[in-house]
Amino acid sequence: MHTWRRNVTAVGLSQFFSIAGFSFAIPFAPFFIQEQLDVHDPVRLRLWVTAFSAVVPLAMSVFAPIWGAAADRYGRRMMLLRANLAACLILTLMGLVRNVESLVLLRFLQGIFTGTMSAAQAMVAAAAPRERAGLALGTLSAAVFSGSLAGVALGGVCAEFLGYRASFFISGGLLLLAALWVLVGTEEPAATGADDLVIAETAPAPGWRSLGAAWPILGLILAINFVRSFDGAWLALLVQDIHGGLKGAALRTGLLSATGSVAGLLAGPLLGNLADRIPPPRIGKVSALISGLLMIPQALARHLPLLFCTRFGAVFCAGGLDPVFQIWLSKVTPPQRRGAVFGWASSARSLGWLAAALLSGAVAAGVSLRATFLFSGALYLLLIPAIAAVVRYLQRNDSGRPEINDARGFDKLTAGGRSKTAPLHG
Repeated sequence: MHTWRRNVTAVGLSQFFSIAGFSFAIPFAPFFIQEQLDVHDPVRLRLWVTAFSAVVPLAMSVFAPIWGAAADRYGRRMMLLRANLAACLILTLMGLVRNVESLVLLRFLQGIFTGTMSAAQAMVAAAAPRERAGLALGTLSAAVFSGSLAGVALGGVCAEFLGYRASFFISGGLLLLAALWVLVGTEEPAATGADDLVIAETAPAPGWRSLGAAWPILGLILAINFVRSFDGAWLALLVQDIHGGLKGAALRTGLLSATGSVAGLLAGPLLGNLADRIPPPRIGKVSALISGLLMIPQALARHLPLLFCTRFGAVFCAGGLDPVFQIWLSKVTPPQRRGAVFGWASSARSLGWLAAALLSGAVAAGVSLRATFLFSGALYLLLIPAIAAVVRYLQRNDSGRPEINDARGFDKLTAGGRSKTAPLHG
């Protein structure tokens, strides 16, 4: 097996255990805050859930570019090990807290020291050949969603029958397993060829001013993560509202999240592979449209079967948004700068996540819990003109640059005699 394929496989397995670890306990934090930390007042509960959701992206937006630059200098493998080991320690300590303030403080530290997904994306993107970036990142996306599937399904059962604290301890063990898999199963990716070495010698420093074609894509990644994160913190409380009580809500939330993970598992490799053949913006527009429409019945649902069905469809479509634009970003970035650029991408995602946590918290507290899902649907629809605007910008400013057209999925058009600088119609 080629080194890059071996690395993709090993990093994918490590991310399976890593995301399973995060998913084993974190989705049930609103129930943990109520049952174990004695926060029962609805207004205080929504404020603490907002804080719990917001502090991670707040910290990651500052530290992700730092870790990304460190990955380019000291190695992507080392950064992936650092992220998994830090997460192992922090999630284990979460199981020991006695008040909600300590829980939120540890969550803030999680944002500073973890970030396994961005570290894994940088390592895979650096190792994979340019023409196979879609397959590699799509495979990683599948590993992430399958880890989420296993984590939330088993975590819901554990929380219901063994308690929420046990879920955090098991989470720590899964993150330790992820770190060990990186240690024994991966190699530091090397440059993929002489052309890459030339790029490395002539490329400007990876500051935000030199991002070039990457920066409007980073703006889209920020917007996409803002939209995708908008309702996430409130899903558990929506299940509790429909179910009618706290008892049994963790199990049902776990099953609902597992349903969404199945959808994401199917979407990742399918849409990732399509992004090597079809312009990513076109995939993104269709995904945003269907996801937005499917948020409406979720907001109005009074029975769990309707919520399960519409959640599956929405997550399937939304599951293609982030990987598709990560692929696009990878293809406009020289391999030797992908650690830094993927760090900026993680920062962009974190800023979107932070804005979503704050704004959705304001909607939940000031309007209603269900209103957050209606707002989410409207935001998905607004992604469509945002994607179109970025496409027009790149057409005006980057027309004729082969690597940009290649990133748009037109690299194979020359096989049929069509121009490689064909315009992008998203």
